[in-house]
Amino acid sequence: MRCCPEAFRAPRARRAWILVLLFVAASGAAAASSTRTNGPLETAHRQFDAGQYEQAAETLRAALEQGPQDAALHHWLARCHFELHDFDRAVSSAERSVELDPENSQYHLWLGRAYGRKAERAGWFSGFGLAKKSRREFEEAVRLNPSNFAAQHDLIEFYLRAPGIVGGGEDKARQQIEALAAVDAVEGHQGHGEFWMGRKKPEQAEQEYRQVLAAKPRRVGPYLEVVEFYLKRNDPARMEEALEGASGVDASDRRLLYYCGVVRILAGNRLEEAEQCLKTYLSNVPPRSDLPSHAEAHDWLGRLYERQQKCPEAAAQFRKALETNPRSKSAREALRRVQKCPPGK
Repeated sequence: MRCCPEAFRAPRARRAWILVLLFVAASGAAAASSTRTNGPLETAHRQFDAGQYEQAAETLRAALEQGPQDAALHHWLARCHFELHDFDRAVSSAERSVELDPENSQYHLWLGRAYGRKAERAGWFSGFGLAKKSRREFEEAVRLNPSNFAAQHDLIEFYLRAPGIVGGGEDKARQQIEALAAVDAVEGHQGHGEFWMGRKKPEQAEQEYRQVLAAKPRRVGPYLEVVEFYLKRNDPARMEEALEGASGVDASDRRLLYYCGVVRILAGNRLEEAEQCLKTYLSNVPPRSDLPSHAEAHDWLGRLYERQQKCPEAAAQFRKALETNPRSKSAREALRRVQKCPPGK
């Protein structure tokens, strides 16, 4: 999710920046295919990073035949099943990783996520039980490592969204945010921003996100959360500001391609650059649960082509978005809209 400040002002700098960005994406894919590994876990990591989740799972299963007590192998097998949307197997493998290494915060985090996704597909009775398990795993992940910020934010989100019957609650969320702020002030501001957005009070949320930017964190994550906030607010100027900070921390982050395409479309300028960024993102960045989805990237490409009155191209992108995410209301509505374009448009 990153763009540098000069890239938004000086044309020559913009061209240089976009060329670097596209080169990073292409060379990253080439490097992934040529990396030599020293063992099955490294091989699985490389396959996973390339989006080859089934191949990575096969590598891990073969390794587990030789080392069935290796918690890391079970953890990464759970991650593969998670990305393949096989949440039953994701839960089973994640449970085994926690059994073998109960002090690992990250293992508890991903078990909680697997329980959560399985709960979404379960009936109401099973779903409630799984939701409680998910909460307990997030709580344990935070207890084991308060600096596991992903677990902290997952727990806060759970408290904000879940009903009290499964352990949710606004008061719990507030307490957890204060606990997080004691560990890291920037993450605390981010947590308060999430809280106010949940309460539908964007003005208060913005005050917190402005504090995040003012702190100039040396981690990419906080900047990207601010980018998402301003994306929801349809504010490309503020998005660009946050992207500048993010690019200064890690200009190679793969999400940068997606967000820089989006901000150009929202701003209504440099649309060729936006198209190139989004196409490169789709070509070089594999689908993964912790990255902007390909469905969203196709949706934004469709919006770009619709803006340019290229209705057949727009319709094709909206169809691809729906193939990836059939529940996308925005893509479905947009497809109906562009299908009404006059002939030749």
